[in-house]
Amino acid sequence: MWTALFDKMPPVKVIDESIDYKYYVNLDLSLANRDLALVNIDDAQAFGRYLNKYLSQHRAKVAYGGYNEKRSLYKRRAIFKNDNSPERDIHIGLDLWSPAGTPVLAALDGKVHSFNYNAGVGNYGPTLLLEHAVEEQVFYTLYGHLSLESISGPAIGQTVKAGEQIGTLGDAIVNGDYAPHLHFQLIRNIADYFGDYPGVCNEQQLPFFLDNCPDPNLLLKINIQ
Repeated sequence: MWTALFDKMPPVKVIDESIDYKYYVNLDLSLANRDLALVNIDDAQAFGRYLNKYLSQHRAKVAYGGYNEKRSLYKRRAIFKNDNSPERDIHIGLDLWSPAGTPVLAALDGKVHSFNYNAGVGNYGPTLLLEHAVEEQVFYTLYGHLSLESISGPAIGQTVKAGEQIGTLGDAIVNGDYAPHLHFQLIRNIADYFGDYPGVCNEQQLPFFLDNCPDPNLLLKINIQ
């Protein structure tokens, strides 16, 4: 259903409209990327240096990827651990890595569902969720790791237009201690969540989250330009 719905739409952007998709490069943060063993990925500054070098090598301005990706990135972050269930280490959104201050755009027409400052190491930091209705299908988009200013202005129920700037990328001080990036996620059923929604799951939860959170690249269409 979601593939058919999004196939009808043109590609959309969720960060900096001026950056053409030809300047995007895929970034593998899975366990298969052996280069990460040489980087302290738990250190936002060290990972930022790795990222800048990677972008320079590929003559790119944005690195993207991570949907349904099993990562070691979360192993030192307590928020992803629970004594009663397996560690959460599978990413179920799409990350777009770009400098702090990069404009963040609404993917589609919609309205503000909720927003929150999800503070703490490993968390989203400032987070905004939009509600959309396309062909009578209601769904949500989540924008995580924003700047604090991004959630100081919106009001719940406020309408937004596709491509409208809704915020900017935050830095490591506010975004959960990560190198600057946008966590973008599609959500079919938001349940009772407000200003937040899981962006990482474990193996047991994966079937549910893959069904409830379709691949964001169905909408962005980055890799078919």
